[in-house]
Amino acid sequence: MTEREYNECVRQYADNVYRFILKNLRHEEDARDVVQGAFEKMWQHREEVSYEKCKSYLFTVAYHQMIDHLRKSKRVVLKESFGEQVQVMNKPANNLKKVLDEALQRLSETQRSLVLLKDYEGYSYEEIGKITSLSESQVKVYLHRARIQLKNYLVKPENVI
Repeated sequence: MTEREYNECVRQYADNVYRFILKNLRHEEDARDVVQGAFEKMWQHREEVSYEKCKSYLFTVAYHQMIDHLRKSKRVVLKESFGEQVQVMNKPANNLKKVLDEALQRLSETQRSLVLLKDYEGYSYEEIGKITSLSESQVKVYLHRARIQLKNYLVKPENVI
């Protein structure tokens, strides 16, 4: 990849990568650090990365750096199911984005990443598998479970009204 292609890749994908990492980390400074680290790593390996694959490479590196960051900071709390005692009350109907964000935050780190990569960024199951180091069937299963959890949360009237 040439310097010009690298700059084009930064221009084209910086916002998407930042948004993806921020949705997972929920901390702006940490998200910026992870994204900057991903672009730095891509710069260091630019001669090995083709321009056609820069988006996939970038998301893969950013995802792995985010996981490393979470492990180091020990902020990750994985939950396979929602707590029964958790309820969200008195949500205005026009605040759908906030409700969706809350629903996403109730997912495990892996599930949230898969939903964001598939439904927000539009990656295929195969591409998500490569990014997350999961098999294609694992991606499908985890994504299916995540969508069921999202649906169960979102269909409860007390969570949206």
